Amino acid sequence: MQTIGLIGGMSWESTALYYKLINERVRDRMGKLHSAPLLMYSYDFQDIKEMQYAGRWSEAAASLAEVARRLESAGARAIVLCTNTMHKLAPEIISSMTVPFIHIGDATAERIRAKGYSRVGLLGTRFTMEEAFYVDRLRAHDLDVLIPPADERAEVNRIIYDELCLGIVAAPSRRRYQDAMAALVAAGAECIILGCTEITMLVGPDDISVETFDTTAIHAETAADFAIG
Repeated sequence: MQTIGLIGGMSWESTALYYKLINERVRDRMGKLHSAPLLMYSYDFQDIKEMQYAGRWSEAAASLAEVARRLESAGARAIVLCTNTMHKLAPEIISSMTVPFIHIGDATAERIRAKGYSRVGLLGTRFTMEEAFYVDRLRAHDLDVLIPPADERAEVNRIIYDELCLGIVAAPSRRRYQDAMAALVAAGAECIILGCTEITMLVGPDDISVETFDTTAIHAETAADFAIG
């Protein structure tokens, strides 16, 4: 198997899911006592959040690129960035390395297209929902992307940072997400992208009438399949 480099800690709650899901996928495909060869760098997420909200994206990009180079030098044969939001900086990371970068947006879009959907509802941080880096990546796969209205986006974002990243899973927040997803379906979404790696902690297939696509699981499975070859 090939070694995968994980850039995690954004937040560690979802990075722990990556570690579990990647190894479960390897075990299920290869059997016996097989598990994935992994290298991980885990950030102090408070530092990253402060960079995000202060607009210090160039500083964050330089840090992520350096971590990617260090993982590659340590033997990683592909890099996985264990967060949707920081894929805003994917071009800077990719330009700093020579091994493949497994993009969460591409992996998710390919899974959606394989199911035959073309119009998707997207939940995530405000950066992921509102900025072009993620939506345009999905559109490049011929997907029409719907996002919640501004007030709902603010609440979806708040729940991610103030609750899920702290390991808090609250029933009122689940209902808020259910309402947001139902509104996207009413607006024409054929499926829902859980476009933040923490959202899978809160909602899943049983919370909405249409199919959901868990970006954490999809990204982890794609990484495991690359490792296996």
